[in-house]
Amino acid sequence: MLKRLVFGAVFLAQPVMAEQLLVNDALDAHILPRYEVLAESTAHLHDAAQTSCASNAPDLRQAFGQAFDGWVGVSHIRTGPSEENERAFAIAFWPDTKGFTPKSLATLIRDQDPVVQDPVEFKTLSIAARGLYALEFLLYDPAFVSEAKEGYHCDLVKAITTEIARNASEIRNAWQSYQAKLREPSPDGPYRDETEALREVYKALGTGLQFTADARLGRPLGTFERPRPKRAEARRSQRSLRHVEVSLQSTYELALILSQTELDIRQSLRLAFDRAFELAAALEDSDFSGVADPMARFRVEVLQQSILRIMDILTLELAPALGVNPGFNALDGD
Repeated sequence: MLKRLVFGAVFLAQPVMAEQLLVNDALDAHILPRYEVLAESTAHLHDAAQTSCASNAPDLRQAFGQAFDGWVGVSHIRTGPSEENERAFAIAFWPDTKGFTPKSLATLIRDQDPVVQDPVEFKTLSIAARGLYALEFLLYDPAFVSEAKEGYHCDLVKAITTEIARNASEIRNAWQSYQAKLREPSPDGPYRDETEALREVYKALGTGLQFTADARLGRPLGTFERPRPKRAEARRSQRSLRHVEVSLQSTYELALILSQTELDIRQSLRLAFDRAFELAAALEDSDFSGVADPMARFRVEVLQQSILRIMDILTLELAPALGVNPGFNALDGD
């Protein structure tokens, strides 16, 4: 089980400022640090690819995992700089329901497209060919894996890791100025007051949990009659369950921040998250290939239900306590 961060209760002396203090805590203890981790881990991924770009290079694969952890840990923050210029989708284009990623990669390799030599031109390519899921194909999919230490495959790996690191760095840097919009809401800004700023942070929490329940678990589950294990996220690198755990860890961290003045709700969230962590740790099904088996499927469904239970606590208890309307999240309409 992943190690979980635990925050002590913080009592606010000025209730009128409580909303803004929660937003500031979320920025300081969650959003900004996690974007820093993403920028650092993707920079390390870039460096590893420059050193050894072969698909089976241990250092490259390890750096790939660390960078993917960095992304999953902040992927629920779907506002501000990450959404500008499609940066988030360029880092992680999934679900890819039309199979654009392997098609785009196959075209590049077939044509030996020289775009890989020009970082400025490379970032104009389809987002399907520029991010972590594209890199996963090159490192783990038998149709794309190469042990060559040079050649087009190597150039493509280097181009993708350069683009991922550039995007992550841009997001991190842009948040340094964007954070003021959340810290100092204004009638002329995207958040008119403290309540709207808090609602945006709250939405991120719900977005992360919903995506894990509906996509990370729901897609491979499919239906009882027709399970879809090959739709699992990052199954080629055996990271499907890992992504559920990392996302739960990150949303747990944010949930503790937002519930720090509501001790009863905070305890309910602790217990609900503990249940989800226990169920995930007991799965032993790294790529969710077991969903085709009725008993294994049942365990994944129970995990999914435990996450929906967390979402119920957020909607029915935490949102009213914070004075925010849950509204729509960043996934609605997709």
